[in-house]
Amino acid sequence: MTPIIIIGTGFAGYTLAREFRKLDSNTPLLMITSDDGRSYPKPMLSNALTKGKTADELALADANSMAKTLNARIVTNSVVTQINPQQKTIVLSNGEQLNYKQLVLAVGANPIRIPIRGISDNNIISINSLEDYTRFRNELESTKHVALIGPGLIGCEFANDLISAGKEVSVIGPDPYPMSTLLPKAIADELESYLAKAGVNWYLGTTVAEINHKEQSYKITLANGENVRADLLVSAIGLRPNIDLAKKAGLEIARGIKTDNGLQTSQENIFALGDCAEVAGHSLLFIAPILAAAKALAKTLSGTPTTVKYPAMPVAIKTPVYPLVVSPPPHGVIGEWQFELASSGFGIKGLFISNTKDLLGFVLSGDMVAEKQVLAKQLPELLA
Repeated sequence: MTPIIIIGTGFAGYTLAREFRKLDSNTPLLMITSDDGRSYPKPMLSNALTKGKTADELALADANSMAKTLNARIVTNSVVTQINPQQKTIVLSNGEQLNYKQLVLAVGANPIRIPIRGISDNNIISINSLEDYTRFRNELESTKHVALIGPGLIGCEFANDLISAGKEVSVIGPDPYPMSTLLPKAIADELESYLAKAGVNWYLGTTVAEINHKEQSYKITLANGENVRADLLVSAIGLRPNIDLAKKAGLEIARGIKTDNGLQTSQENIFALGDCAEVAGHSLLFIAPILAAAKALAKTLSGTPTTVKYPAMPVAIKTPVYPLVVSPPPHGVIGEWQFELASSGFGIKGLFISNTKDLLGFVLSGDMVAEKQVLAKQLPELLA
């Protein structure tokens, strides 16, 4: 029997396989991954230091264990180089050609890299896998001061984690304030202040012009003329969906691999989910959308065509010195932010209200995060 093939064994790939096996225990399932296939919770990478976790301790199961659990064949350390939609085949880097009944792209996203004068990419760590985290942990042992390039969500989470682990941290980026794409300024300013009190040095509104590496330290020259010295460089600029394989196969691409609300791409019998996918116009690089998509796609693959629905899905951000829950308003909607200070004095409730007085988004901080569930119920669905 021709198998269903899933490319990728990250959270999206393994979650889909688990959901599919709840519905179909017999159809052959083949999973292919370019890494060692270990199953682990990727969101924990940004707070594993505080929890004292090594990469091996983060791993929940190896590929052999997952293969037994899922009644699947898992091919590790193998790259898919080509998809042939008409023939319904894929080609591996060793030249092997495999037929599929249905194909799922769960190939994730890779860190955005920017060239910096004076050093190579090898000098800068991006933490997006267990392998990355292993290198990070090893290099931290001889590190006192970490420079984080990127003041977005991941950068702020790592900054909080590193400070909690006793490291000195400098955060650099062109943004006017932290998490500028997610937070209104009033709350971002509070986050910046609390992380500064915890020990984070902020260098915002500027970029890295040049880095000079001498012995075990780096001299970072910023575009505004300031200099920062650090022992370790970490890039947290953001993620870019992996679209190259899909693009080569002729699939429609936008910010990610375009799918309809049934997760099907522009080619019949080829689906996409997770960080690589743009589902009915939505590119959501968070856990809750992947869970919803995996459950819907599992039903489709098992014979019951199902569309995914996205309710409002607030995201808890791992900055414990200043707790945050974010449910940003849809891009481009008209409205304004309204703010209320917590009665305790710690935290702010920010509500994004439309011109028709509807609640379209919110940000909660500090003690206000307790209102998450009540407010989430008042938000419209993202994808009905």
